[in-house]
Amino acid sequence: MKRSVKLLIALILLISTNSYATTWDEPWAEKVIQESTSFVLAKIVSSNPEKGIKIFVLKTLGGKQLTDTILINNFYLLSLCSSSGEGPEFETQVVDSCYFFLRQNEKKQFCIATPTSGFDYVTDGQVVATFRHSYHQASVPVAIYEKTMTAVFNNYHNLPYDTAYIEKFVSENLSKSPAGFSENEVSAFFLQHVALECVYHLKLPVKETILFPFLNDKKNFHNQVSAARALRACNTEATKQEFLKIISDTTKRGFVQVMCVWSLAEFKPTELKEPLQKIMAYASDEADGFGGNIMDPRVCTGLPSLKNALKELVDKL
Repeated sequence: MKRSVKLLIALILLISTNSYATTWDEPWAEKVIQESTSFVLAKIVSSNPEKGIKIFVLKTLGGKQLTDTILINNFYLLSLCSSSGEGPEFETQVVDSCYFFLRQNEKKQFCIATPTSGFDYVTDGQVVATFRHSYHQASVPVAIYEKTMTAVFNNYHNLPYDTAYIEKFVSENLSKSPAGFSENEVSAFFLQHVALECVYHLKLPVKETILFPFLNDKKNFHNQVSAARALRACNTEATKQEFLKIISDTTKRGFVQVMCVWSLAEFKPTELKEPLQKIMAYASDEADGFGGNIMDPRVCTGLPSLKNALKELVDKL
């Protein structure tokens, strides 16, 4: 089996299939990044399920400067759905290089977001990166990851970033046709995923026509999701009409439709209240989700149904 195919399978599996009685609602990447105070590269010295993760900070890429050895022994975004009574455990692997989003709580404890988010492993020069959600990761070269993720972190913390690099990276990758998961396309897909998510996080002023091919990519659900998110940066009539077309299409997957509703909501489209109400009348009330193994501790992470997402939007108009 080719290395990239093995990597893709590993990224899909993501989490050990051990049985968990403790489950949580996994936060989206933007929440993890926004609520952190430091973005660092570190060596994981040891990892104990109960005591925590001991790391040696190699460098700080953003936020509060951290150095030397740190013990991570708590979480800053853990929202439990069920508990075994023993609490969540740390499951981090011991590796030479791993990026962390850290926050120090009121007890002076260093925290990651959840047992399964707030860190991105490095393996063979590639980062298993979370730009959207820990369920949807991408394999990205270290140099590209550092530049793009530092930009995202800095933007959320009102700090400057290398705009010239980001603009060039986004333009080069989104000017190409949407890539898929085949052996000769998967690397390009991962870079396009990062570019689309950068547009989302940074609200980059790109043309909506650049994003529409990804939104309407019939073969790649992940391109559709990222483009729906990225289009929040394009408050135009064409974008609104494209969203309406997808939201009203009963053949579209609910996950993508909800992403469209959430992006549309940022426009506060009062002029669309009536057509949205008409769509809501026949919209599905079945929630779509991330899927995954039922034994995954993130199993209770979900999305609203299209009908509920529309109702929330319409009630605000």
